Amino acid sequence: MDLSPGQQKAVFGVVVVVLVGLGIWLLASPHGSQQPSAAKSPTASPSTSAPAQAAGSPSAAPVPTPSGGVNIYQWLPFSQQALAQAAAVSTKVTEDYNTFSYTESAAGYVASMNGLITSQLSQTLKNGYSTLGVAQLRTSQKQISVGTAAIDSIRTFGNGSITFVVTGTQKLASTKGNSTNSNQYAVTVTGQGSSWQVYDIEPASAGNF
Repeated sequence: MDLSPGQQKAVFGVVVVVLVGLGIWLLASPHGSQQPSAAKSPTASPSTSAPAQAAGSPSAAPVPTPSGGVNIYQWLPFSQQALAQAAAVSTKVTEDYNTFSYTESAAGYVASMNGLITSQLSQTLKNGYSTLGVAQLRTSQKQISVGTAAIDSIRTFGNGSITFVVTGTQKLASTKGNSTNSNQYAVTVTGQGSSWQVYDIEPASAGNF
């Protein structure tokens, strides 16, 4: 059916109104032009993925810490206090072993070690101190020595016996001048608890292995 010019203008006006209304609805609708940006927000935002990465990160995992030190004394035939006492006796005897004066007798030399060494070792040390050539040299040079000592390691141990490797230092003054010499000794103690005695002291190179 042919429309008159007036009817054509009226229909065109209605179409224009409908299109404008449709455009406004599309712009205002959540399914309209805002939909692409809303659809991107879950993937574009780092807030949803960051917590998952942090949870799996090595730096976020707790670092295990030891609950306490290992008590090595549960594997040894003596306590910590007993070992400390044995070490103290070994150090003291090594100091006294290198401490002497040309004015002392053999008995005087050993006197400082009384109670810390066995009677057998006491006699051995007296005999060594009184050896003719050694005694004459000590007297003629007016030797006076002061000893110090430090434990280097434990060589062996067993029930009631420990052998320490001890460095003994001898500071010697004589008519020939002053000198300082250090030697390693194997010092073996016997006993238990707080009661220990040295029964052998000799160069570490020839000591008890």
